[in-house]
Amino acid sequence: MFELLDLSLLVNWLGLFGIAVFAVSGALDAARKHMDILGFMLIGTLTGLGGGTIRDVLLGKLPMYWVIDGTYVGLCLLISCITYFVAPKLASRRKTLIWMDAIGLSLFCVTGAQIAVQEGAAPVICVCFGVITATFGGILRDVLCGFDLVLSQRELYVTNAVVGATVYLGLHWLGTGETIAVFGGFIAALALRSAAIIWGLSLPAYQSPKK
Repeated sequence: MFELLDLSLLVNWLGLFGIAVFAVSGALDAARKHMDILGFMLIGTLTGLGGGTIRDVLLGKLPMYWVIDGTYVGLCLLISCITYFVAPKLASRRKTLIWMDAIGLSLFCVTGAQIAVQEGAAPVICVCFGVITATFGGILRDVLCGFDLVLSQRELYVTNAVVGATVYLGLHWLGTGETIAVFGGFIAALALRSAAIIWGLSLPAYQSPKK
């Protein structure tokens, strides 16, 4: 039943949804900094497109996807503008930001790995590109807004992207069908990130040796 879906259309819609979600998370950070609407548009667009841009540059896929198709930039600008007007009505912008980021990360770790597979990259490199696509938009957002990097939080973060990309690759190479592989990777990443947010799951932190 899953394979009746048009895979290219599915991937395109997942990519658009992931970009929209990350644009919301970027715009919500702009709200925390009390920026004007142009600030919302800038941070939202950089967050939505940042990870994919770095991925495409490293893969040599030029010109980049958002240069060829202006839909991606237009979507980020529109979503950021909407968030500008909706943000004051959100009961907890911080909580919304965390969950929007979780969904975006879970989508992008899979689509990033999938694009690397299509380019013929080795499995470990595919996982790396999944992580880059999923995390670098959030890193750019935090740097420009002057917040602590999302990578520095105690809860599992990069680990979720690694797991999602790895599950996708495993299902892909097992021949389960691309649609099942995509959704499997997404669910794995989102489930782990959700557990980390709710229960504070984390890996052991580095401890400086006592002198």
